[in-house]
Amino acid sequence: MSGEISPAGLRASHADRDRVVEVLRVAAGDGRLTAAELDERVGAALAARTQGELAGLTVDLPAVSAMAGGAGIAEAKDVVRIEQAHSGAIRREGRWVVPRRMELATQWCAVTLDFTQAVITHGVLHLDLHTMGKTLTLITRPGIVVDTDGLSLAHVKVRIRQAPDAAAAPTVLRVELTGQKAHGRIVVRPARRTFGQWLLRKSAHGG
Repeated sequence: MSGEISPAGLRASHADRDRVVEVLRVAAGDGRLTAAELDERVGAALAARTQGELAGLTVDLPAVSAMAGGAGIAEAKDVVRIEQAHSGAIRREGRWVVPRRMELATQWCAVTLDFTQAVITHGVLHLDLHTMGKTLTLITRPGIVVDTDGLSLAHVKVRIRQAPDAAAAPTVLRVELTGQKAHGRIVVRPARRTFGQWLLRKSAHGG
């Protein structure tokens, strides 16, 4: 072979394709891509043969590290287990990295998982519950779907509420709840609007 191959002409690996798909998913979750654009670009990423083809799919998007606050994204853990009993509230909020699986073994501890700014690098979170009492709260954003069909419940109230525009957003994370919960509540809701957002919404509706 004569000459050198440019970086754009180098063959793409499976890991290269996976990294681009992660960028696309995060961008869609932040509202930078529509559902149709996400589907189209993910399909193109999986079919890409060279680095140049992959680069063209994210050229108009910030890098994943930039979307995570400039510090880069930690590798998503395979399993995070939380065990706690009769203590203060447990919270995951801000730019936390969503693992592939979470195991909650708690008794009479309120648990809040806030996904509004979470870093999502894969499509499914398996959330396994062995909990009793208090409230499990999942704070979602458009693109996050919560499935409670796999749960075994005893004396538990379940409340699921979505934002009005949630149905139109591309799915970037599916949270699948399994296991058991006795007593207390499960609440799935969008983030509460700030006062500024409330004013904008009111003015948009002529109020």
